[in-house]
Amino acid sequence: MVTAIMREIELRKDYLPDKKLDSVYFGGGTPSLLSAQDLTLLFDEIDKHFVFNDAAEITLEANPDDLTPEKLTAFQNSPVNRLSIGIQSFSDADLSYMNRAHNAAEAAGCVRLAQEYGFDNLTVDLIYGTPTMSDAQWHENVERVIDLGIPHVSCYALTVEPKTALQHFIEKGKSKPVDEEQTARQFEYLTERLKAAGFVHYEISNFAKPGSFAKHNSNYWTGNPYLGVGPSAHSFDGKSRQWNAANNAAYLKSIAEGKVPFEREILTVTQRYNEYILTALRTVWGVHLKRIEPKFSAYFLKNVRPFLENKTVFAENEIYRLTEKGKLLADNISMELFAEEDY
Repeated sequence: MVTAIMREIELRKDYLPDKKLDSVYFGGGTPSLLSAQDLTLLFDEIDKHFVFNDAAEITLEANPDDLTPEKLTAFQNSPVNRLSIGIQSFSDADLSYMNRAHNAAEAAGCVRLAQEYGFDNLTVDLIYGTPTMSDAQWHENVERVIDLGIPHVSCYALTVEPKTALQHFIEKGKSKPVDEEQTARQFEYLTERLKAAGFVHYEISNFAKPGSFAKHNSNYWTGNPYLGVGPSAHSFDGKSRQWNAANNAAYLKSIAEGKVPFEREILTVTQRYNEYILTALRTVWGVHLKRIEPKFSAYFLKNVRPFLENKTVFAENEIYRLTEKGKLLADNISMELFAEEDY
């Protein structure tokens, strides 16, 4: 797989309009299983075709149980300068419910260990709204993030996807359904507590101390081009989106033949407008009226009016942002602002 990914990097070296990289992100699986030799090979291949900006953010996703001293030494000796750790919770009951391999002690211990090895630029994932999580436990999770000195945190509400084991358990009465009031209550506590602790709520699910915003994710939300390599990886060049084959065997076979196995869609003007609304409205930067295609300006202004009136959106200098109340309704508001393809 590493060899195939190196080959794809070579095949797609001209995809991005700029050879300078602000961000490299190892994710979409368990990249913390990569050996030091694997990382060296991948970085050497990237170096052949691209240039890292001086302040480039190079993130690697890791499970808490993978962060051993040996692994951290390998990461320390590589260009990796940021770790994204899938904590999910500091409670054993929650971790058991989510079928995670690590326990609560490992969740806190791996953060401290990473910091000992010089990784102060950390982000962790937390999940709220699970049936096993009381408000008191959620408060404790948030306090742990603050106390551990973690500068960035991504928090996601538990969602029940169709045809999953969780949906089956809920339908059979083996698990409690998601409580929307609990989810909203825990989200509101999260935003208030982290704001008081000096975090900026710069995207619906993301909070960071000033200077610690994720460059990688910010590029998605601000519409910058990106190149994704590996099975299932998505890429965006500003006008089209493409995604690689998800099947590992099919991906490896195609790459060995010198071909990247992907599907592609050219985004229409309407799709680009809708994507801009969806991503920009989620962020602290908001929707800039001047960045909306002229044909959609009047449409946007008409449809955003009810949200200005009910104070879920506010406007300042032709920039439209969600209020605290609006952040609970972000997806619904975006959908109401979308345009139909034949508009």
